[in-house]
This record gives sequence, C-alpha cells and structure tokens, in this order.
Amino acid sequence: MSASTSELAIGIDLGGTNIKAALIERGTGRQITHLSRPTRDGEFVEGVPQFALTVRSIVAELETLAGGQKLPVGLSAPGLAHPEGHCIQWMPGRMHGLEKLDWSTFLNRQVNVLNDAQAALLGEVWVGAAQGCRDVFMVTLGTGVGGAIYSGGRLLKGTLGRAGHLGHITTDLNAPVDLFGTPGSLEVAIGNKTLQARGKGQYATTHALLAACAAGDADAEKIWLESVRHLAAGLASLINVVDPELIILGGGIATGAGERLLEPLAVFLDQYEWRPGGHQVRLVLAALGDDAGAYGAVHSLG
Repeated sequence: MSASTSELAIGIDLGGTNIKAALIERGTGRQITHLSRPTRDGEFVEGVPQFALTVRSIVAELETLAGGQKLPVGLSAPGLAHPEGHCIQWMPGRMHGLEKLDWSTFLNRQVNVLNDAQAALLGEVWVGAAQGCRDVFMVTLGTGVGGAIYSGGRLLKGTLGRAGHLGHITTDLNAPVDLFGTPGSLEVAIGNKTLQARGKGQYATTHALLAACAAGDADAEKIWLESVRHLAAGLASLINVVDPELIILGGGIATGAGERLLEPLAVFLDQYEWRPGGHQVRLVLAALGDDAGAYGAVHSLG
C-alpha cells in the first residue's frame, strides 16, 4: 500500500439492507479496498444493534489492512444527522437503535455522521458525475425518492438537516399523502413503494414495469410515462428554486431504467423547464453506484 495511514480514512454507508464500506485516500479519492456486510436490522446483542457491532468489526478489519493505526471514519445513514455530526438525531420507525447512537463514543475515534443521500451527492461532487460543479442537486429513485442539494460549493443542510428531501415535494395536490404527510409527492408518483397502487397490482416492482414496457405492454408504458411526467414537473420546479448547472439521477430505478428514463424525461423537460437565454440544465445518471455514500462520508471529514 503506497499511501501513508495519515492519508487514509474509512467511509461507511449504513443502509437498511447492507453496510458498504471503503478504505479511501483522503487527498486523491483513490479507493484502496471496499467490502459489504448485511445490516441485520432488528437484531440486537445485549441491547446493542447488530449493525453497530458490524460497523465496529468493519472498522477494525480495514484498520488492520491499513497497518493498524486508528483512522477517522465518515458514516452515512438514513435520517436527519445531528448538526455536530456525531449521530443520526431523528430516524423514526425503522433501524431501531440508530437514532441518537453517538458513533464517536461507540467507535472511540473521530466520526462524522451525515444523511445518506447528502453523502451520496458529496461523493459524486468529489470523484463522480458532478466533479467541478458548484451548483447541483441529486434525486435518488428507489423504494422511496430521496435527494440532496449542493449550492454555491457547499452541501445544503438547513436548520434541522432535512434540506434535500426532494422526494417530498408536491406534484399532484389531489393524490394521496406520503409518509411525511405531503399530498401527491414525487415519491408517491414514482417511488417503488407506491407501484402496486399506481399499477393496480399488475407489476410487483418498477423493474417488472420496465420489462413490460420493453415487451410492448401499453398499460405499463402509460403508467411509466405518467410517473416520468411527474418527475419532470418536479425537476422543473426544483430548477426554478435551486438554479443548478447539473442534475444527477441515482438509485435503483434510475440505474435500471437508463435511457428509458432519460429519453422521455428530456421530452417532458422540453415542455416544462424554464430556459432563460436558451440555457438547459444538464441531466446525468449517478456515476459511483453503491460506493457513493462511502466516498461522500470520507469527503465530509474535510
């Protein structure tokens, strides 16, 4: 290993299903190695969440690989991070034991904790699709719809850390409310969790819906295009608020759909996007995949 341990840090992306981790050079963003372990959400050992014990084990494993020196850790996870970055302050309903767990104390070292979507965007800004950008936002399309905003060269967090929850903007006032009480949100319109209702039970997942589209299923095509239309309306609204130079689309739906998402989305944005002087915001797919959160967590260490 050519890098000195003083140049290394550990990035952890704590997800609901898997924990992704990477050993990364802080100066260059070069990844030394990465690994993944199951989260085992809901399991406890003497009152300690199993995922916390797994994170501790991962840190020890990566430090051994780096020569045994204690390394700083950046950790991303769902929920609202504490402003001081030592814990996830608010995460109701799932991943019990995560809320208010002080990671600096638990791991006995410097740890910076941030929201997972915000970490993913930081990773893309550092070594991914948004390198060199100062104004960009990211929308992640998956079971739900998340996001993050990088404005004027800094991550936008807001008062409570909830800035960037872009899936919870309204695109249809008359549609059902989402988890946060937002009527007709972007998440309701395109998130995987609402597909059963939108598709009247015909399609189990968005991947199945897209496969049906590819096979010429007219009903599937109608459902998909309506979802993309809502996404375009949401993005056009966000463009007017944030004024980005770039929009990144990430998450399993965007990755799986590829051009089947980008092509109709471009057509709808031709109708909805305000383009002063002919300026059109660039739209790209995320570049870092499952590693984005780990990269962003390391980058957040400064």
